[in-house]
Amino acid sequence: MAYNIAQLNIARMIGNTITDPEMNDFVSQLDAINALAEQSDGFVWRLKAGNGNATELNPYKDDRIIVNFSVWQSINQLKAYVYNSAHAGVMRDRKKWFEKFGKPYYALWYVEEGTLPSVEEAVKRLEHLQQHSCSAYVFDFSNIFKLP
Repeated sequence: MAYNIAQLNIARMIGNTITDPEMNDFVSQLDAINALAEQSDGFVWRLKAGNGNATELNPYKDDRIIVNFSVWQSINQLKAYVYNSAHAGVMRDRKKWFEKFGKPYYALWYVEEGTLPSVEEAVKRLEHLQQHSCSAYVFDFSNIFKLP
């Protein structure tokens, strides 16, 4: 059986809404960074709403928390996009737009190739990581669990 890697990352905005002036520089980069993801090697899928991204979705019932949720063919391809593309600049500047979260804000886990995890599953995986640390069930880039 073949597997892909799913990732969820969340951030709590400094502004009260995505339309606040503090968020303008971040928002101005969203379309280009999302297009880059979709054109990157290994990209499978990303969560998006009517606005073309996931910023209007609110699975945490907190208007200041935004989500990014995607599936990739492999961990190495996801890692290359996150750390070795223009996305790395957004990561470097995230303190301009987002509060320090104080606990894990992203989670990785394996999904069977050809399936897409639900938002509810993604939220549960991140909550599990926040409460129990890394395991084969959910992990981060520093503690990658290999498939059996």
